[in-house]
Amino acid sequence: MKKIARAIMSVTDKAGLVDFAKGLVRFGVDILSTGGTAKLLLNNDVPVTEISVYTGFPEMMDGRVKTLHPKVHVGILARRDHAEDLAQMARHDIKPIDLVVVNLYQFEKTVAKDGCTLADAIENIDIGGPTMLRASAKNYQDVTVVVDPADYELIIAEMSANVGATLLTTRFALAKKVYALTAHYDQAITNYLSKCAI
Repeated sequence: MKKIARAIMSVTDKAGLVDFAKGLVRFGVDILSTGGTAKLLLNNDVPVTEISVYTGFPEMMDGRVKTLHPKVHVGILARRDHAEDLAQMARHDIKPIDLVVVNLYQFEKTVAKDGCTLADAIENIDIGGPTMLRASAKNYQDVTVVVDPADYELIIAEMSANVGATLLTTRFALAKKVYALTAHYDQAITNYLSKCAI
């Protein structure tokens, strides 16, 4: 079992997120978040640290760069049973991130709209989201990753039954969902771009 102490949240589909976040806070989980997600949580009295505050680096280029930072990715990818990983984190004041809650820019909905241009489509290709998801799924031994709001209740129930922790079998099942999602996402981008000419 792995206890969740710190989470990062960055979602397009915000359904159920506030209640999920409040559930996490009851377990003492610290929440990091980005832009619109952070604003939603703060407006609903959920304590949040914005990613830019945590990393010491502002969101840039109209949000193109938000989470692409070593403090985020080392926190996700660090192997908790590797002494050198932990030593490097300590040297650089990087904290582990135990839960990643991300869903992606809605590329397929964007390109289905009348009048969608190639430029519109390109701006709706998510970069930071898939990167965090793939990192989290790779490190499923230590990180719980959630891409589907339908899994929020599962996580809270499991934490309730296990003193704030999740089970390895759950983390592995959730990791598989990540790779299915990112494969579908990349295929949707490929399908769209294959029809475009410049």
